[in-house]
Amino acid sequence: MQKPLEAIAPESASVLVPRHVAIIMDGNRRWAAQRGRPALFGHRAGAEAARRAVDAAIDAGVRWLTLYAFSSENWQRPQDEVGGLMRLLHQGLDRHMDEMIDRGVRLRMIGDRARLDAATLARVEEAETRSAANARLDVVMALSYGGRDEIATAARALAAAVREGRLEPEAITERVFASALSTAGMPDPDVIVRTSGEQRLSNFLLWQGAYAELVFLDVLWPDFDAHWFGRVLEAYAGRERRYGARLG
Repeated sequence: MQKPLEAIAPESASVLVPRHVAIIMDGNRRWAAQRGRPALFGHRAGAEAARRAVDAAIDAGVRWLTLYAFSSENWQRPQDEVGGLMRLLHQGLDRHMDEMIDRGVRLRMIGDRARLDAATLARVEEAETRSAANARLDVVMALSYGGRDEIATAARALAAAVREGRLEPEAITERVFASALSTAGMPDPDVIVRTSGEQRLSNFLLWQGAYAELVFLDVLWPDFDAHWFGRVLEAYAGRERRYGARLG
């Protein structure tokens, strides 16, 4: 039986550590509004929470951490907010990349790179190149990312391969389809977390999350810290993963 999150002590010493944690970082704007501040004030605090999540993942022995930083739908937000978010990304990479590399972090990006401005894309690709040899923790930034678009893009690529005679339709298995996604070579998430009390996936890792455990936290993202990461690990450890193999 699944344990309710509230019933699990976050200080428990022995937990089953997931290999891959994926987080929908939700609540920055509400956090700022509660304080009478503009949205970017919340996003700045959210960037610090992301850094704490990376530290907590390293300390816990998590191998992969995917952070939903900017969705494909977020381009519809006011341009000053979008520009501010990109500046925060630049600043974060400038300030913390050396430290992350020293701690063994490898940075990756999934999402539509074509929509990023040249300066942002250059910074991201520089961070990917500089950290490529690291293997302690892979931090995957879902940036300009949408799960439906990712699936459609993969379908187009496979359709083109069939049209050009490089692939037989019968050869398109789940494994082959997964190899056409932006997450090719990455393990599927063991657990998908959403903060802010909302309980939906919002177009995040729709294919990859087919058998992920879902954990919804009633905390706004800027307040997320090692304690809340521990709550995620405890919740995950209390689940029985079945992958559809048997009913219960």
